[in-house]
Amino acid sequence: MKISISKANKLSGIISISIEKKDYEGKVNEVLKNYTKTAKIPGFRKGFVPMGLVKKQYGNAVKVDQINKLLDSNLKKYIQDQKLDILGGPIPNTDNEIDWDSESINFNFEIGYTPEFKINLKPKKSIIKYEVKADKKMIDNQLKNIQSQYGKLVSKTKIDKTSEVTALFISESDEINNSNMFKVESVKPSFVKKLIGLKVGDELTENGSKIFKEALELSRSLKIELDKAKEFKNDLVIKIEEINERQLADLDQELFDKVFGKDTIKSVTEMKNKLGADFVKQFQGQVDQKLMNDTIEYLINSTKINLPSDFLIKWMKLNSEKKISIDEAKIEYDKSEKGMKYQLIESKIIIDNNLQVNFEDLKAFTTDLIKNQMMQYGQAIPDEKELDGIIARVMSNKDEIKRLTEQLTSTRILDFFKKNFKYKLKKVSYDEYIKEAYPS
Repeated sequence: MKISISKANKLSGIISISIEKKDYEGKVNEVLKNYTKTAKIPGFRKGFVPMGLVKKQYGNAVKVDQINKLLDSNLKKYIQDQKLDILGGPIPNTDNEIDWDSESINFNFEIGYTPEFKINLKPKKSIIKYEVKADKKMIDNQLKNIQSQYGKLVSKTKIDKTSEVTALFISESDEINNSNMFKVESVKPSFVKKLIGLKVGDELTENGSKIFKEALELSRSLKIELDKAKEFKNDLVIKIEEINERQLADLDQELFDKVFGKDTIKSVTEMKNKLGADFVKQFQGQVDQKLMNDTIEYLINSTKINLPSDFLIKWMKLNSEKKISIDEAKIEYDKSEKGMKYQLIESKIIIDNNLQVNFEDLKAFTTDLIKNQMMQYGQAIPDEKELDGIIARVMSNKDEIKRLTEQLTSTRILDFFKKNFKYKLKKVSYDEYIKEAYPS
């Protein structure tokens, strides 16, 4: 057997393999000999089928199979031994019809080389790194929500704009008979006018589409699916069952202890600072994801990578799950080109900066995730033996291993970006961030 390689250009090459009869003949005869013992052919007892008949019936199929196996194993070994950095996999050249009876059979495989490129970590136009702070309005609203959550309900005789109303919603034609509590502030202004002044026991009829500001509230009140609530336009009978007013909890030490734990917070100022810090921490994931996306977009657009497009289009056609034309493969390539470029960029960053994830890294990362999750839900951290058991169960799942590896790799790359890119820091409020980051 002879294997050689030639470069068609910088991006692609041809691996040529020449297989002689002696390379596969022994294995073919061995397989056929076994067939004489196992083949079931009418007129012959099992184990007594003549070799000539077996060769006639199975010879060509066995030869083709053995040659393909020989090709596959030697092609992989050659690529590994030569340390060829290729994209996708070799594509067999089928331009010439193969003469399987020839003493020497030649095969050609097209390969696409991974292109060389440089990454520029110093963009001419700085990428914005947002720092989102909770403004006074947001903190005050959160403060009021906490006071409301820990406040108490006081029964009222009449409905006003601050009331929390429990009502029975009835529609015989739609088989709806459901009781639900809602805040007057959640209903449409036109319906508020009809509610104000009503007492327990009163009832009124209204079209379902004219009651609540949000379809989600109607979905909850009628106990129907959200999609159905969005289209609901039938009349409803609404019977008032209970009227309450929520008195806000006092901003005192008792409330601080209930919300944050004993003596953690000791003043309204400390509480506001804590709410602001918690908001920044809660929102950091979204800010980091935007920073990651913006940096990736810059790298894709600024890094000159000459992909072997002709080769990759043919490779995608060959490896598609369903049969597609070369034109369809080109469309798929155009959709995937940016993603392929970033995969190469990411791989280069990981290798050049030793960001690879090994088993011990993954185990430590998984341990921290489990501990943080338990603390988040107020659970006690188990002893070392029990914790090791939990980690082992998580890491025995291949899908979880893949997900956690991707998560840790992404975290390392983001940290690399933050340390090596010169970003332009911009401090904004939440509303300002939404307007700038996601313009309509």
